[in-house]
Amino acid sequence: MEEPLTTEGKKLRVGQHFRLSVIEPVSVGGQVVIPVGSPAVGEITEVRNKGMWGKSGHLTASLLNVSVNGRQIRLTGTFDDKGVTGTAGVVAAVAFVPVVGFFTTGTSAKIAAGSQVKGFIGEDVPLVFAAAAPSEPVTVPIAASSSVATAIQPGSAVAPAAK
Repeated sequence: MEEPLTTEGKKLRVGQHFRLSVIEPVSVGGQVVIPVGSPAVGEITEVRNKGMWGKSGHLTASLLNVSVNGRQIRLTGTFDDKGVTGTAGVVAAVAFVPVVGFFTTGTSAKIAAGSQVKGFIGEDVPLVFAAAAPSEPVTVPIAASSSVATAIQPGSAVAPAAK
């Protein structure tokens, strides 16, 4: 999470976007396809603010996409947080002074900046890996006492030395 999310202050709204970033590289066949630090976006899908009679705050969010080399790749994954309910305190208070329960609230839902959430790639992404060819031929000596060397060219066959 690049920024905190909280139901405190009643500023969080359904449909609101927030920023995340990738903390572990995503690799396919040993090749990194989504590097660390790639920016991602999530969206708030449900908000309930804390309220009277001990009601706690609650928020639910989902991941939308990650940007890699100018392309947005769809993500899936949801996460949520729920504040602590103040119901036990309300029940005890109402037994003595009924009006007190009206003013007792639960706590707000909070997800701190830096929190980790798990996401998944939500679409098929075609990948093309370039074949790596050596830029120069590799020189390998034939024998330790010989000063003659041979170069191995791409696509050439190499036969073992005979004794």
